[in-house]
Amino acid sequence: MGIFLSKRELEQVEPAENAFHSPVPTTMISNGEFNPLPQSEKQKKVEARIKELADHHGARQGMNRREFLRTSSGMAAAFLAMNEVFGDLFSVSEAEAAGHGAAEERAKALRNQFIFDVQTHFVHDGYTQEGILGLAAFAKEHWNPALGGEADISIYKFENYVRQIFLNSDTKIALLSGAPFDDSSWEFLTNDAISEAVKMVNNVAGSHRMLGHAVITPGQPGWMDKADHALELRPDSWKMYTIGDPLSAKTKYPWRLDDEKLVYPFYEKIVKAGINTICIHKGLMPADYEQSWAGVWRYNTPWDIGQAAKDWPQINFVIYHGGLRAFLESPDADLAKFERSGEILWASELARIPEKFGVNNVYAEMGTSFANSATANPRFAAAVLGTWIKGLGDDHVVWGTDSVLYGSPQWQIEAFRRLEIPADMRRKHGFAALGPADGVVKNKIFGLNSAGLYGLPLTAETQQNMSEDRFVQIKRDYEAAGGLHNLRDNVAHGYIAKRTA
Repeated sequence: MGIFLSKRELEQVEPAENAFHSPVPTTMISNGEFNPLPQSEKQKKVEARIKELADHHGARQGMNRREFLRTSSGMAAAFLAMNEVFGDLFSVSEAEAAGHGAAEERAKALRNQFIFDVQTHFVHDGYTQEGILGLAAFAKEHWNPALGGEADISIYKFENYVRQIFLNSDTKIALLSGAPFDDSSWEFLTNDAISEAVKMVNNVAGSHRMLGHAVITPGQPGWMDKADHALELRPDSWKMYTIGDPLSAKTKYPWRLDDEKLVYPFYEKIVKAGINTICIHKGLMPADYEQSWAGVWRYNTPWDIGQAAKDWPQINFVIYHGGLRAFLESPDADLAKFERSGEILWASELARIPEKFGVNNVYAEMGTSFANSATANPRFAAAVLGTWIKGLGDDHVVWGTDSVLYGSPQWQIEAFRRLEIPADMRRKHGFAALGPADGVVKNKIFGLNSAGLYGLPLTAETQQNMSEDRFVQIKRDYEAAGGLHNLRDNVAHGYIAKRTA
């Protein structure tokens, strides 16, 4: 949601809107927190095959390519293409692509699945901070001189957020998140704004559809006073970046989770207040951090989680992005290393924490790490999931998508519903199967684990309220007007590697 890449790194990327508008992305998309790799040869093959399948099946259903790719059949065609290139990792049938009925029947059967997305973003309508406007300004200066700033910013606003999260996907509950900056003028949502946005969404819905973070910045001047103010807002959990400012590798305020002098007094406050879930960004970061600023990148590794979790068993430590190191090499290369050693940089270290420290309060969140692994090399995505689940437990992995940066999260939902860890990988590494789309493991990860973390009772009454609230009514009208067929644009936002590079 902000420009975290350096000016040099921004010169190597272009808007994700320029990519092929596929139901499932065919190139790596960055949310601005890491460098996207160029489209691989396998991804090029997937893209070409999706186009062929769309032309073939679309013509039979009386639709052009663009129309077909907006349907459930188009989504199925994308996973068929991925299976052809990467191997049979996704559960999908030719019938789903060939006939609209089979795809719609499957979609309808899964529509009521409980999905709680713990990493989402939007900007309040009244937001005018310089930071987010800078994104449009950079795009206008470097990418498209004809680009209007307001049109670009609208993708982050409430209307598009609701359309993509609650209308164009099966998401039931979302948690609104933010990010810190050393320079507060770059903030795209203050804690007060997050709190107001949560109230606004829930008021519009008429039910409990949204939760919210408060962003805490240890070490910055006056940070504890700001934490005291945030406590008055009663956030659902806390968002923290141990690397400090994700905007610059020259950040002045990196810190450790196990710093007894700096952050343990804050832990005391939140435990006393009963708001005891902390969500910590770990893993993803721009390449310049590791390559140019050797002293900073270590703060983004899992090196400080175990001791803090052991010292504070009352606190839930949810590690965003699952600690997966940024994609500095291709997922193919990362997969080859895993196949040889059984190790995934930083993610394996995170997964070993429960056994090493004897703790049961560390969780892995999947946002962005799963999205890009599943599309760049789904076998590597299976390895990452297997690693998290084996070490942390299937009740300690939680669903997040980092949307709306990737457009509608429905393609990520479908990818996880359909993905299975290959039998040979399960045998070699002792991984358990993920199981059916709505089976025990996937239901836990999609929402039940987070419902437990946040104390959300999934009673018949609460589910009935959600099934009859304003968002459901809006979605019925939206679908009746042809929403999923005519309005789902398959557009992602953020950055892709410059295609001429």
